[in-house]
Amino acid sequence: MTSPASVLPRPVPHDGRSPGVPAGSRRHGIGFWAVALTFLTAMAFSTVPTPLYPLYEARDGFSTFMVTVVFAVYAVGVVVSLMLAGHVSDWVGRKRILLAALALELAAAALFLTSAALPVLLVARFVTGLGVGMLTATATAHLHELHAAHRPGASAQRFELVSTAANIGGLGVGPLVAGFLAQYLGAPLRLPYAVFAVLLAAAVVALAGTPETVRTPARRPRYRPQRVSADHGDRAGYLAAAAAGFASFAVFGLFTSIAAGFVGHTLGHPSRALAGAVVFAVFGGAAVAQTATQRLPARAKMTTGLVTEGAGFLTLVAGMHTANLATFLVGGVVAGVGAGLLFKAAVGSVVAMAAPARRSEALAGLFLVAYLGLSVPSVSIGVATLSVTATTALTWFTGVLLVLLVTVAVLNRRSPGGR
Repeated sequence: MTSPASVLPRPVPHDGRSPGVPAGSRRHGIGFWAVALTFLTAMAFSTVPTPLYPLYEARDGFSTFMVTVVFAVYAVGVVVSLMLAGHVSDWVGRKRILLAALALELAAAALFLTSAALPVLLVARFVTGLGVGMLTATATAHLHELHAAHRPGASAQRFELVSTAANIGGLGVGPLVAGFLAQYLGAPLRLPYAVFAVLLAAAVVALAGTPETVRTPARRPRYRPQRVSADHGDRAGYLAAAAAGFASFAVFGLFTSIAAGFVGHTLGHPSRALAGAVVFAVFGGAAVAQTATQRLPARAKMTTGLVTEGAGFLTLVAGMHTANLATFLVGGVVAGVGAGLLFKAAVGSVVAMAAPARRSEALAGLFLVAYLGLSVPSVSIGVATLSVTATTALTWFTGVLLVLLVTVAVLNRRSPGGR
């Protein structure tokens, strides 16, 4: 669930250095790693509940559908925050927004620790989403600027590798850590949040010494929400990219909402540690694929992503029908690889077609559609499980997804950029 800035950071307001601090300063190098660890910790915290959802279900007796509603509330929080505050750090400063985002994450952790009741869970997930929406674009832009100041003239490859690992890798680390804590230590609905609350508090301390990379303008621009636009000259190409974003985030949404329930209930493996490891493997595959294909041409990246995600879901459904955990896991990892490639290709396509002055609008539109993909399919599967088995619901979903992937391929072929 990368942010627009994870592929194309927002324009740097100045040369990437804090006033009075020389290029290549040690503070910028230390600050780079402090922000990277903060980014990883916050993204990991956002997926801590993933392996714990079956425990909430058992505690309060709610269904898979309600799990998807809880997850959708998180996605709504992210979208609201991205639209209202994702761009504000361009003129108020990166550190100020990052600290505000961490404060929201700490508030969410406090809510999780206060009660495990469903209403509190819903509020806590919404607050988590608000923090993540503020943090993703800001942290990635800050990493880019700190890297440029610490190593002026150097390749951006180190920044891209670290930002991808922190973002996508963090999303996988959260369920892995939470699953093991819940499985092998006591208080499974409290301890994971307590551990991450301490880590988030440590991140606040680490950020205090990080150099600011935005010079506050003498006259602050008039506030407006992030503009969203889909009109960027290549309509077929933009529609292909948006549909690809929806399809790729559908994979991430499935595995961060109801996959733990599938593993526990349908496949008969209730281990929280195993559920966390499965999600970690999916996000790990996506992160490795995004990092390892830096030089792959855009069209090849899109095609490979489409084929790989489709093949992964077919394998995953086969694992569901045969109740075979190994097949399910292989399918999930392959689908994660495909989703990582597909989304990276989608962002690259939008960046290439949009005029520089309207690039943030184009990316905002892409992310709006992508986050619909994060929530709508998961909620739809949850609704379907009220009437049919999880295996049947996922089979129907796979059929719809394959049609969507074919549609992306056709639209991409019609696009001048795709050809």
